[in-house]
Amino acid sequence: MKNKFIKSTIILIIGGFFTKLLGLIIKIVLTRTIGSTGIGLYSMIMPTFMLLNSIAQLGLPTALNVLISSKKFNTKNLVATAITISLTIDFIIFIFLMFSSRYISIKLLNNSVLNYGLLSIGFVLPFITVSNCLRSYFFAKERMWPHVITNIIEDLVKLIVIIVGTPYFLKLGFEYVVAFIILSNILCELSSIIIFLILLPNFKCKKEDLKPNKNNIKSILKIALPTTGSRLIGSIGYFLEPIIITYVLMKIGYSNTFIINEYGIINGYVMQLVLLPSFFTGAISQALIPIVSKNYCNKNYTYVKKKIKQAIFFSLLIGIPATFVFEFFPNKFLSILFNTTKGVKYIKVIAPICLLHYIQSPLSSSLQSMNKANISMRGTLIGMFLRTISLFIFSYLRIGLWSLIVATSINIIFVTLFDLHYVKKYLK
Repeated sequence: MKNKFIKSTIILIIGGFFTKLLGLIIKIVLTRTIGSTGIGLYSMIMPTFMLLNSIAQLGLPTALNVLISSKKFNTKNLVATAITISLTIDFIIFIFLMFSSRYISIKLLNNSVLNYGLLSIGFVLPFITVSNCLRSYFFAKERMWPHVITNIIEDLVKLIVIIVGTPYFLKLGFEYVVAFIILSNILCELSSIIIFLILLPNFKCKKEDLKPNKNNIKSILKIALPTTGSRLIGSIGYFLEPIIITYVLMKIGYSNTFIINEYGIINGYVMQLVLLPSFFTGAISQALIPIVSKNYCNKNYTYVKKKIKQAIFFSLLIGIPATFVFEFFPNKFLSILFNTTKGVKYIKVIAPICLLHYIQSPLSSSLQSMNKANISMRGTLIGMFLRTISLFIFSYLRIGLWSLIVATSINIIFVTLFDLHYVKKYLK
């Protein structure tokens, strides 16, 4: 048991290396194929995608991870119940998008080109939610290889689809290529679902296992709602981001072309680069959840402290060298990865701040695993409020997209320090 966390973390990091490498290749292909304008348009639609994805998942994967780890529930019924809830929400979102995608694209995002892309989200969400529910089962059982295998296959499928399809749909126009990139997630998630089902243990299911259980629904929602509250708050802030930027900057005289290009540079190049280590710290956090959940429930607080410290240490072990490289050699990395040097000035400011972001994930996961998801949600709420207000105020100062860099930095600093304070408080 003592070595299980380290083994799980190592497996996830090794797998993470390959998936991140494939993810980078996908981003390189995309940025070089559709350019900064295409990336800008794709980046503008992603906040809406992330918001609807957070609503669809409702924190169910995290709830499944915690409840299955406790070994006090019927595992098969938990998974079946979570999938039923998520598919119901997916259907409601799909109907919503059928009637609102055009309004969102024209009135909120000021770009009718995004209409088809928004509509495509409704088709993708059911595959994502089912895949993540099955993924949580394996995490809770501390079986990390299925996660690693499916991530690699997902990225391989996406890479092939992007290479083959993107040039064709780009000829038809940006509205079609953006929709195509989003729809490509269907094949990726479907490949994961098939592999998860193959790797599931051979156990027979009874009718009562598949029928939603009221007590299990209550237990799932008790954890899921506060957890999704945190993600939903973050996603709402992210959703408002391009709306605020476009509204304010166009009002004070910036052109829509400038906004789309700079927004594409920050989200397509800058943040993609500085957040590279966050995949590994995310993997560390995922391995941490069942360990903390199980031992905190058994009041083994000393062991919980030890594992959280290990998670932070591993996160910094990856984050500190990465920050050094991003700070002093941003030109080379941007040139190698994206064939551009646009965004260097942004990287030099945001890279040191992201060092705090790398340890934010283990801290947030620890609070959720200790059934303190409501505390994590509070920190996220305050942080996102500060971020949104800052973005609005700084956008009026005529500093262009620097307002986004400043607002993001404020959010990272506050939320990380907030989570750290409460993790210490509950483990005294």
